[in-house]
Amino acid sequence: MKNTNLLILVLFISLNTVFAQENKKNKLDFPALKVRYMGQKLPGTSPKPFAPGIVATEKYKETVVTFLPDMTEFEFKRAGGKYKQPTLFVMQFKNNKWSRKSILPADRSKYQERFHPAKSEMRSHEIFKNIPITGLTVSPNGTYYFYHIDFQKGGIGHMSYSRLINGNYETPIKMNKSINKGTYIAHPFIAPDESYLMWDAEKEGASTPDIFISFRKKDGSWGAAINMGDKINTAAYEQRPRVTPDGKYLFFWRGDKKVRDDGSTYWEGNPYWVSIKNIMKLKPKE
Repeated sequence: MKNTNLLILVLFISLNTVFAQENKKNKLDFPALKVRYMGQKLPGTSPKPFAPGIVATEKYKETVVTFLPDMTEFEFKRAGGKYKQPTLFVMQFKNNKWSRKSILPADRSKYQERFHPAKSEMRSHEIFKNIPITGLTVSPNGTYYFYHIDFQKGGIGHMSYSRLINGNYETPIKMNKSINKGTYIAHPFIAPDESYLMWDAEKEGASTPDIFISFRKKDGSWGAAINMGDKINTAAYEQRPRVTPDGKYLFFWRGDKKVRDDGSTYWEGNPYWVSIKNIMKLKPKE
């Protein structure tokens, strides 16, 4: 009897060790929080430019920041001044410090696919080959959320989704009328568990885009579009929302079109970040 109990105990310990190792292997090992964001002071509920003077600058225009899932790299583009064309910057966390990673010009387009799903991959599925697609994102389960904008017709368009079911993609389904309201509906971000969706759009009567969120209901349908509030949305352009892989911060782009004395125009803009805590309070109670 003692030998049987001992065998069961050994088996129990062995199985728990295996499960612990498997969980550790599957869990992303982020850099420590104090260095995860380049040592920057963490923002509260008011958005702040990300890494002023390093990433967000007054001299140039920078795009939004996008992290790899393990948060050991992030990318953005810089334009203006000596950067006559948008220039890719990849920052890498290695040997306990952040530095710019050198990417050969010929490799830059392909390298960006590590951060953003490729339209060519989506097009490889027969059901999407003849559908107009301006941009997209994809969930961990393989669901595509994508949009089309007709720039020749004042930005009219819509967002749709298509789930991967038994190895095949279903016929795309348009999002509800609350989400597909307004013009220039674009840049979706889907939560890893698909519990909420963020995007930007110009609502009726507006001349600049704001960021919106919709929460999935208990029955699986999508709730009404909710404006993210005046701390995030201003009279300027707010676009391209995305939540960091650790689920702690919302990154987005804020900028505006400026007019020079000679009547010509140019863009200013930087990546901003803010705590996700208050945003999750927007979820309606069911």
